[in-house]
Amino acid sequence: MRAFTICVAISALLGVAAAAEKKLQMKDLPPAVQKTVQDQTKGAEIKGISSETEKGKLTYEIETMVNGKHRDFLVDAKGAVTEVEDETALDSIPAAAKAAIEKKVGTGKITLIEAMTRTGSTEKLYEASYTDKGGKKHEVLVKADGTETKD
Repeated sequence: MRAFTICVAISALLGVAAAAEKKLQMKDLPPAVQKTVQDQTKGAEIKGISSETEKGKLTYEIETMVNGKHRDFLVDAKGAVTEVEDETALDSIPAAAKAAIEKKVGTGKITLIEAMTRTGSTEKLYEASYTDKGGKKHEVLVKADGTETKD
């Protein structure tokens, strides 16, 4: 009986994890979100669309490629862009942010650097995706001054 209870608990947790991010197609989006996506993706290739509910708020993440570079953006349920992430070069970000990322990555390998802009904020954030020496994937988010942040 205990093994059954454990299996049920694991299944429930997996169901919750799967619900965290849902893959979608353009036709699945509300009309206001579709319009924003169409406006924001002129000349871009859409690589993926997903939705996620975080802290009770539904957002849509649109992953695109523009001129060979990643450009992802988040759209709220009303169709407003709330965040944009543009692929950039490590050498093009502020020195303090670059140093903080390089220190965090250590002997690992950086796979992607993105400059992040959020609606209503003038502060840019820099996100680095990297693999550690063992091949495990990680991300780090830093402010221009090199301070690591979770948000």
